[in-house]
Amino acid sequence: MLTPEELRQIQKLSVQAGRRVDSLFAGGYRSAFKGRGMEFDEVRPYVEGDDVRHIDWNVTARSDVPHVKVFQEERELTMMLAIDVSASMGFGSGGRDGMTDKRLQQARVAGALAYAAIRNNDRVGLLAFSDQVELFVPPRKSRGHAWRVIREVFGHSASGKRTDVAGALEELSRSLKRRAVVCVVSDFLGEDPARALAVLAAKHRTHCFVIADPLESASPKLGLLELRDAETGRRMLVDSAQWASDRWLHEREAVLRRSGALVSTIGTDVDPFLALMKHFRQVERLR
Repeated sequence: MLTPEELRQIQKLSVQAGRRVDSLFAGGYRSAFKGRGMEFDEVRPYVEGDDVRHIDWNVTARSDVPHVKVFQEERELTMMLAIDVSASMGFGSGGRDGMTDKRLQQARVAGALAYAAIRNNDRVGLLAFSDQVELFVPPRKSRGHAWRVIREVFGHSASGKRTDVAGALEELSRSLKRRAVVCVVSDFLGEDPARALAVLAAKHRTHCFVIADPLESASPKLGLLELRDAETGRRMLVDSAQWASDRWLHEREAVLRRSGALVSTIGTDVDPFLALMKHFRQVERLR
């Protein structure tokens, strides 16, 4: 059960996401995602002026008459949010407001994406995962549904503590029958998800949002620190003087990009709505 304070926080997130979507990047979402996918419609005889790249050689060979494939623009998209609710998402150094951890930043990102999709008459669904699939919410489109997405992301109490991104992506690959936009929001700690991500990205437009905290790349120089892994409970002794590199973050981004996904890192110390706007512009440039 959510506490009254958590419910107030979720309501605040919902209002904030709705307002920022309307004022900041509803157009950015629309230009980046809407109308960019094409679905096969039919095969018809070739006429002068048709794009020769669309010739269906199998039908042409059977009929001895040139035929072309006809595609129609996708008018309604399905967006699936794959959200990491493992124990590591509870980590955070406070961000700009002194209270932001990775879970809160992730809820802002998920809420904004859900509202942007629904504002554009698209359906949005949710798969929450840890080291197992925790929750699956089928795609729908309504303002109340966007509120539910934020509530589940922020307040879901996971049974598992570890992270299995690959397992969640494999489940999405099995469950999505038609082409969709998939947004994976996670810190991507744990086993390498490259193979499962490549399979998913080959069929669906896939975006990865890496939620990170500045303290994960550089800690205060406090000598030897005993740290506990939130997911395994394992304790380790770390020299904080040597903990000052974000190389691991760049390597993680590179692995995700090689798998065919569009990737952006969103730190807990940045405005997540501006970060999403930057991501949409990146998508538009690549297209």
